[in-house]
Amino acid sequence: MAGRTVRKRNRSRIVGAAAVAACAALVLSACGSTKDDVASGGKGGGDGKGKVGVILPLLTSPFWQSYNDYVPKMATSEGVDALKTVNSNSDPSQQITDINNQLNQGVKGLVVAPLDSAAISAGLDQAERKGVPVVAVDVAPEKGKVAMVVRANNVAYGEKACDYLGQQVKTGKVVQIMGDLASVNGRERSQAFRDCAKKKYPGLKVLEIPAKWESDTAASKLDTLLNANPDIKGIYMQAGGVYLAPTLQTLKSKGMLKKTGEKGHIAIVSNDGIPQEFAAIRKGQIDATVSQPADAYAKYGMYYIKAAMQGKTFKPGPTDHDSEIVKLPSGILEDQLPAPLVTKDNVDDPKLWGNTVN
Repeated sequence: MAGRTVRKRNRSRIVGAAAVAACAALVLSACGSTKDDVASGGKGGGDGKGKVGVILPLLTSPFWQSYNDYVPKMATSEGVDALKTVNSNSDPSQQITDINNQLNQGVKGLVVAPLDSAAISAGLDQAERKGVPVVAVDVAPEKGKVAMVVRANNVAYGEKACDYLGQQVKTGKVVQIMGDLASVNGRERSQAFRDCAKKKYPGLKVLEIPAKWESDTAASKLDTLLNANPDIKGIYMQAGGVYLAPTLQTLKSKGMLKKTGEKGHIAIVSNDGIPQEFAAIRKGQIDATVSQPADAYAKYGMYYIKAAMQGKTFKPGPTDHDSEIVKLPSGILEDQLPAPLVTKDNVDDPKLWGNTVN
């Protein structure tokens, strides 16, 4: 999830990563899991042709703005006839309506970034009834049929943030500004951070702010928490897109925004990999972020929907693009794309997608 300070509800995605090596020049059977098969009698067009609907969760976040910009480029490179993207505007009910509208337009495939892990099942059921394959991006549905989930490992997000803060802070209070716990992304990041701190860094005392991917909520609750705990030593923001600006502004208003190396600096690690986070790292305002791959989300969303429309299926195992397909407890397959930790040491890496957009 990513964004400037926003005044409306943002449910993730949230979640950034080093750009995945392009394989547009390869045929589909070579650009994905090396264990993919052609399903006998699979649904879809059979030849991978037909219109594809692409449904966004929101456009108030720099992360999703970047993803939206990548969609037509990646659709072209993967040979997918994608319609103009539809923005569900942070409303899970609207997202179901958007799915139905696309199905009524006769799309042969759907690429959807779910706002709510549970609520999305209504839309998935409608698509299945019409024989239209769906690829989920960023958020894994709790139930329902999808050909693939294209996502980074959100448990790793929480663990990487915990390890970074644990090594920087050693002992004292740290706070994690959580996402929406109705989203599997928010739940996994929160629990992973919590479990890692308890197991590996017992000197840390973890405080928590449930902020629902809402910038106003994050700012208000952080202000209250800092009043009661002015000795906070570290902050983990689960979505830099929506939490970066309000967090920095809140710290600045209290005279607590100190640069790295200065006395009183609060160590901050984020999630997303947007250019604004990279700029904050360079300025010494925050220390690190976990980069979530907006470009690869768009690329492999297009790759997998075309494969599904051709009737292909995939199996768990390593892929040829530095990721691994895993089977979730629900039985759904998920391609877990890499998401590196970005610090001052590698923030200028030209391979990071956040360095390729304005």
